[in-house]
Amino acid sequence: MSRFSKPAVMGNPQRAQVLEVLAAALAAVAPVEAIRRIMVRGDQTLWIDGVAYDLDRFQRVFVIGGGKAGASMAAAVEDLLAERITAGWVNVKYGYTAPTEIVTVHEAGHPVPDVAGIAGTRAMLDLLQDVTADDLVLCLISGGGSALLTQPVEGVSLANMQALTDLLLRSGAPIQAMNAVRKHLSQVKGGQLARLAHPATVVTLILSDVVGSPLDVIASGPTVPDTTTFAHAQAVLERYGIADEIPASIRQHLKKGLNGAVADTPKEGDEALAAVHNVIVADNARATCAALDYAAGLGFHTLLLSTFIEGEAREVAQVAAGIAKEIKASGHPVKRPACVLLGGETTVTIRGEGKGGRNQELALAAAVAIQDMDEVIVASLATDGTDGPTNAAGGVVDGTTVRRGGALGLSAVAALANNDAYPFLQQVGDLMITGPTNTNVNDLIAVFVF
Repeated sequence: MSRFSKPAVMGNPQRAQVLEVLAAALAAVAPVEAIRRIMVRGDQTLWIDGVAYDLDRFQRVFVIGGGKAGASMAAAVEDLLAERITAGWVNVKYGYTAPTEIVTVHEAGHPVPDVAGIAGTRAMLDLLQDVTADDLVLCLISGGGSALLTQPVEGVSLANMQALTDLLLRSGAPIQAMNAVRKHLSQVKGGQLARLAHPATVVTLILSDVVGSPLDVIASGPTVPDTTTFAHAQAVLERYGIADEIPASIRQHLKKGLNGAVADTPKEGDEALAAVHNVIVADNARATCAALDYAAGLGFHTLLLSTFIEGEAREVAQVAAGIAKEIKASGHPVKRPACVLLGGETTVTIRGEGKGGRNQELALAAAVAIQDMDEVIVASLATDGTDGPTNAAGGVVDGTTVRRGGALGLSAVAALANNDAYPFLQQVGDLMITGPTNTNVNDLIAVFVF
């Protein structure tokens, strides 16, 4: 069942088991299966999360959305509603496509928005121009939607948004902070897409990529009341030391918002959000539980430590290594053979010029911490298959990783200092590569002690 490339296995049966467990996690949050679990059709009645919708009541049905899982989610919706869908449009990351017949799948830039994202978002909004209370809008949201659903406020250009996104990504700000800023520079984020779809009935199916699944943070909550304000956005820029580096047009717009000259995003109780039903269809918890079930079937003693893991990747790596050391020393918190899983999303404050991603950095830092330990494997996986601006999904390391790199003239410590985990892991065969998974539920960190 593994969808991982061979380099991360290297003929090692223990590594093969690790990747089988992670593959089980990915299978559990595949978008098609997630949609089928939550949406059931019986003739002219559509049940979504237990709520019945009479299809005869709606004159038209539109499908819109954005995110890395959008194409597969759209394909699943088409399977149920093909003859009832009037039109549809979803924006996805380049390469994250799936065959659809009615819904247009439009590829665009992520994590930095591009002109294709703006064009696709405009096409989506054109579908909503004349919606009425007799229409149903199904909105498909998944990780990556913040970049893929791009329609800047008046006076802020795409180049301005690209510069801001780059600054936020390099600052180490968590996704909640990043999206607080982006929501206040957009015409669709922070509940504003629902406002544009009003008075239609809106049902949003959400595949969560945010720790704890706060609805207003996932893809910047386009159909959810916004809990942040212009003041929150300004505070983020100041906290991460980039307030003076952002483009002047963005500073000006935020100043207008702070002064009350620009209306804030929709809040709880806004009439435009009254007919919106937001539903989580898959998340990190489902993925980790499926992985643990599979590991138990292989004979491992299992433990889900947390799905709320955040913080600097290399610091979380120390925690993962510490868990492995404790299991070896005392048999706690679970005895061997052990599989301990952590879920969430770490961050990397970029100080170097290298190539990598948060999962690769975590894996390499863990390799340093467990070097020369036998029977220990640590893996860190981006469930979307793309870790940072690379083609890798993460890394899988053991006690020999650092030594194998040293034999090739590589220094793990130097690679970490330069945020350059990718070439190190690539050369020692410890990269995990899946290709686009068409899902996205944060990251999985696995600690195995055999």
